[in-house]
Amino acid sequence: MAQIQPRNSRRKAVRYGVPAAVAGIAAATVGLVPALASSGDPDLPKITAEDLVAKVAKSNVDHMSGTIKVNTDLGLPSLPGGAGGGGFGGGPQSRHKGGEGGEGGEDGAKGKPDASPDKKLMELASGEHTLRFAADGPDKQRLSVIEDAAEYSVVRNSQDVWAFDSASNTAWHAKAPKDGHGKGGPAAPDGVTPQKAAKQALKAVGKSTSVSVDGTAKIAGRDAYQLVLKPKNAPDSTIESVRIGVDAKNGVPLKFTLTPKDGDKPAVDVAYTKVDFGEPDAGAFDFKPPKGAKVTEAKPHEKADDAAKGGKPDLSGLDIVNKGASDWGKVAELDTGLPGGVGSKNGASGKGDGQKMLDSFTDEVKGDFGTGRVFSTRLVNALMTDDGKVYVGAVTKEGLVKAANAAAE
Repeated sequence: MAQIQPRNSRRKAVRYGVPAAVAGIAAATVGLVPALASSGDPDLPKITAEDLVAKVAKSNVDHMSGTIKVNTDLGLPSLPGGAGGGGFGGGPQSRHKGGEGGEGGEDGAKGKPDASPDKKLMELASGEHTLRFAADGPDKQRLSVIEDAAEYSVVRNSQDVWAFDSASNTAWHAKAPKDGHGKGGPAAPDGVTPQKAAKQALKAVGKSTSVSVDGTAKIAGRDAYQLVLKPKNAPDSTIESVRIGVDAKNGVPLKFTLTPKDGDKPAVDVAYTKVDFGEPDAGAFDFKPPKGAKVTEAKPHEKADDAAKGGKPDLSGLDIVNKGASDWGKVAELDTGLPGGVGSKNGASGKGDGQKMLDSFTDEVKGDFGTGRVFSTRLVNALMTDDGKVYVGAVTKEGLVKAANAAAE
């Protein structure tokens, strides 16, 4: 079984699920353009964008296994004083060695190893990673993150969900509730696959996006169509396009690429390099903690789907302040309730240590809303105001200021 060395989750501020969730929100009310597939290699029958989207929606492959490459470059700023200047964006990573108090895989400042998926999967927010995925229906799935001589795996077998970090010899266990369809529950291992990201982006269609078929490609040895989503009438959006490689035979998304306007390099690229639609070995979904492993049971009060989101933010409870904007340019507002702003020491005004650190990797902006600071990445930006409000969206700094000004009127 291939293995991974876990990375320092405490130094990752944005989880992998963020770009996938942003793509899903941005793609709401997507408009279908009946473009035909252009000639390419392989030579496939022509198909309209509408039919290809429908093919993805209908794809329902129970059995599959494969290797996935994940490349993430969100352009995260570095924390001041971070080792090697890595900060949020990477750099030298420390590894937790079981019982030695290392940093990788620790639970916050307590120094305790923690194998829970919601903390571990955030490590995919930066750099290049290799994953192995297998599924035998919706209630038997396994995801392993592979690197060096260690492994981190999430395994679901019926209602039992296990996560195991071999570097720290720690395990995490939860019970997945039944919903009558074998789905739901914590730590869904398919949360970081091309098909999950693509379906998140395509689950709603309308008028704010142009959708076309842009040729064909070979992906993981399979013939595939290239489905492209682009925002319309969204000048403030940070997103240039979403490209989805769709298996020509069964409609399963094999590749998901999200490219921002800032540079030609994708911010997120998730693709199968090998894939097999045969039935995996049943033993792949069996798990028993090895001798001496420390096992943590999920807390009963935790929501069943918290870890299943893989760190993706739940924006359902946030207010959209620019409702007239394109879906690609929507900005959400969160009131933290902290007097004096988010970065202030103990929630009060003044230059505490937290505020000084915040100032070092954010830019000050002013407007009708007052004064605030903008945290910028290539994809998602956030404006934190001095009165404790946060405005966030896949929009430019100017777009955030515009939305905050409108909310202040």
